[in-house]
Amino acid sequence: MPLRWEDWPTGIAERLRAGCVIPAHPLALTAERKLDPRRQKALSRYYLDAGSGGLAVGVHTTQFAIRDVGLYEPVLTIAAEAASEQATTPILVAGVVGRTEQAVREARIARGLGYHAVLLSLAAWKGASEDELVAHCAAVAAEMPLFGFYLQPAVGGLPLPASFWRRFAGIPNAVAIKIAPFNRYATLDVLRGVQDACAADRIALYTGNDDHIVADLLTPFDLGGDKPLRIVGGLLGHWSVWTRAAVELHRRCQAVGAGPIPADLLALDAQVTEMNAAVFDVAHAFHGVIAGCHEILRRQGLLDGIWCLDPHETLSPGQAELLSAVAARYPHLTDDAFVRDNLARWLA
Repeated sequence: MPLRWEDWPTGIAERLRAGCVIPAHPLALTAERKLDPRRQKALSRYYLDAGSGGLAVGVHTTQFAIRDVGLYEPVLTIAAEAASEQATTPILVAGVVGRTEQAVREARIARGLGYHAVLLSLAAWKGASEDELVAHCAAVAAEMPLFGFYLQPAVGGLPLPASFWRRFAGIPNAVAIKIAPFNRYATLDVLRGVQDACAADRIALYTGNDDHIVADLLTPFDLGGDKPLRIVGGLLGHWSVWTRAAVELHRRCQAVGAGPIPADLLALDAQVTEMNAAVFDVAHAFHGVIAGCHEILRRQGLLDGIWCLDPHETLSPGQAELLSAVAARYPHLTDDAFVRDNLARWLA
């Protein structure tokens, strides 16, 4: 049966709209580039014990190629199993891709595994009209609550104007949007669309702008409505590393509310962005983005190596040194001690 957000377990909608940390889940592989179930589950346990409110699985950070090697359902299953160990049910978001037939099929898999929403990539719709895009979104929303996704064009996303987001926000089973164009003008297009659709009370806004995380969380977006819109949380690849520190950062941003912003908190925006530049390999057009996340997790012992499904995906020249430099420069934004103290339990 199709799932509507009104049918979610008690507390899921409230926690999504209040805002939380949702890491984009990586893929744990062996040296033979096969799934490592033990470490895959350890990653999920790490994120949840760090205080994440949910998990996003089958997304870009998980590697879209999992679908080509039969790993989509297995990795979603492992995360759901780890979530079942928690006293409070985490928000489970599954990435879905492709044209409508594939996206609907993946949404049904996610629904069968107990996921609450799907993060919908539109990368397969290059050249499509706005009407076609909206029809696709509505078809997937007929199966599962929908987490919209503005993916930056640099890694395959489509330019999506405010008119699209107004129509997207009008879909009754749309529940949230990950805003990740890495562009301030485009970010405002999403917010304008949600406001013009009068959907701000239903649509939870999550930053995916890994280059501007803190500012997104702190800004009151006063666009002329009854009240400012707020980006309440993040669904981020950057938050797949040093997650305990990310949870604390999110808590501090939310604690500010409508009050004055402390200068030291605002200063973290540049620090987090500089860390992200190293992790996401901005110097090489994001070539080492997934490997960069893996390298941090490898150093902490959560992963056994940085292997990706594509053997050409690896660290770029100088990226390892940049990772060491930002970790040393901003130790307050890392969580190595937390991982060290709990690693054996997560791997058990």
